[in-house]
Amino acid sequence: MDNFAKLAILNGGRINKLLIDSSLTNGTGLTNPSILIYKDSILVNLRHVEYTLYHAEKGKFCHPWGPLQYLHRENDMRLITNNYLCNLNSNYDILNYSKIDTSKLDVTPIWEFVGLEDIRLVEWNNKLYGTGVRRDTTPNGQGRMELSEIVYEDNTFKEISRFRIPTPGANDSYCEKNWMPILDMPYHYVKWCNPTEVVKVDMDKGITETVFLGTYRPQSHDYRGGSQVIPWKDNYRLALTHQVNLFNNMNGRKNAKYRHRFILWDKNWNVVSYGEPFDFLGGEIEFSCGMAQYQDKLLITFGFQDNSSFLLECPIDFIESLLNV
Repeated sequence: MDNFAKLAILNGGRINKLLIDSSLTNGTGLTNPSILIYKDSILVNLRHVEYTLYHAEKGKFCHPWGPLQYLHRENDMRLITNNYLCNLNSNYDILNYSKIDTSKLDVTPIWEFVGLEDIRLVEWNNKLYGTGVRRDTTPNGQGRMELSEIVYEDNTFKEISRFRIPTPGANDSYCEKNWMPILDMPYHYVKWCNPTEVVKVDMDKGITETVFLGTYRPQSHDYRGGSQVIPWKDNYRLALTHQVNLFNNMNGRKNAKYRHRFILWDKNWNVVSYGEPFDFLGGEIEFSCGMAQYQDKLLITFGFQDNSSFLLECPIDFIESLLNV
């Protein structure tokens, strides 16, 4: 399915760009937003990356070093993430925002990917969290999901606690990322989608355990985490995942192509429906890590080529027609 955003708009939806003052970003990428309905307001996290991604769409006009390149400032080649939390009005315009103050818990980074990447927003036990992957605390960039509690004080969002989440078992994998927090199950994630693996995090004991492991189904791609897992109707849970094809072009240079699809589970974690794969705007590099139901609409936030952020409003009946339930 090509250009999902256009199809949603033709079925009664709409799309809004998500922008903050460019003087804060120096014109570099603002991407991969996450959305949460929090205390009756619309809250969005915007990820600012201190680079511009160049991708030769359709393989044309390649950079001399390949079709996919991170363009940095000359004196700093790190991939740095900053996060801005924004309050939106009912028209999806940004009312106010602030950079998340992480100074209380920050340590000197020892790897080149810096910051908490691709935050998903979640409210668990009346606390607001951002959860994503961090890779700057080990010299080899070992990635682990982290759970950061955020509060609003003195007109600023502040991180007040940080927990690095171990994996179930030996905790010896290299990189864990894109776990999907389950909104109606505090401290639970869908760690993997095929087979469905649900894990529970115990911060007091410092452990993570697998509480459900489904059956593997042969598929053409892995379904990797994207949005949060949200309650859907009375009997289901819904998530938006991504599948990525990483490959080298004819000159051996890195390239990638992303597609997205919905997965619907019943409350016992049986897969009820896989949606058809789609892109949002016809691009090769797109990513979503936020989804929320707001009144009679489904809101999806996504980034395009690591350079721009959007909120897509979709009517519920349009989404249901795609899920074939």
